[in-house]
Amino acid sequence: MELRHLRYFVVLAEELHFGRAARRLSISQPPLSVAIRQLEDAVGARLFERNSKEVRLTPAGEALQASSRRLLRQAEEAALEARDVARGAAGRLRIGFVGAMLYRGLPQALAKFQARHPAVRITLAELNSGEQIAELLHDRMDLGFVHTSRMPAELSHALLLSEPFVACLPAGHRLARRRSVALASLREEPFVLFSRSASPDYHERILAICADAGFRPEVRHEVRHWLSVVSLVSQGMGVALVPSALRHAMLRGAVFRPLEDDVAHSDAYCVWRNGPENLVVQSFVQQLTRTAAPLPSPRTGPAASGSAPSSSRSSRTRGS
Repeated sequence: MELRHLRYFVVLAEELHFGRAARRLSISQPPLSVAIRQLEDAVGARLFERNSKEVRLTPAGEALQASSRRLLRQAEEAALEARDVARGAAGRLRIGFVGAMLYRGLPQALAKFQARHPAVRITLAELNSGEQIAELLHDRMDLGFVHTSRMPAELSHALLLSEPFVACLPAGHRLARRRSVALASLREEPFVLFSRSASPDYHERILAICADAGFRPEVRHEVRHWLSVVSLVSQGMGVALVPSALRHAMLRGAVFRPLEDDVAHSDAYCVWRNGPENLVVQSFVQQLTRTAAPLPSPRTGPAASGSAPSSSRSSRTRGS
């Protein structure tokens, strides 16, 4: 039994006339008659009663009519879905992200993409950079947002934004009323720091920033999420250096002040697997790198670096 047979059958069942049905199908009558006989042979029952005056459905034909229409509709829907997936308009998008991305416009970018691609099923998982890379390598994730550019050769990445670190201080801190803060003025302060296990890159970067200012911070507390860093600072448990985007967390009790020092920036990367193109991933990355709105840098405006998967291989970096 072929879909062609079912399509011919449905048209003939509607017209109950071989000539009219053949014209609707843009074929001649003999191929239509042959197709109906083949369908009856496959079903094992006569579907039409026909004589020189009329064509009528048999009880078996009436039973087959509804199911044939359903099967043809399902086949059409399957073909449409396949075409949508092929052009990136449908499918699934499994995204990993570090927590700071919630304050860098990721929710807004996802809402915009979902509005344009309602048939794409998006799922999110908050993971640190190392966990996302492992998930991508095992094909359990399609796209990640990480804080490291050290990637295995199997992955490609694009820089989305680069933003300055700022001082995060308790609201009652002696420096909280200043317009900017010299990093060296935090030399004697207890620090809240992103843990090395959660993000080796951030941990080492902040230690290096302080070392460049001539001191090693007293790390009093280590946590796994940026929001936890800001929360502990807001409760007077120390100071911290955090990406500028964390200002948008708006936790009462914490204030953010620019650093007078020229320090390394916090970088956010989008990362995906090499190999056959996933057009859903490609469409989303193109949206991020093409438009100005999704992931703006608080200091310099929209990210100008990065590319879509189809042209991004030059952004790969080999590493662990």
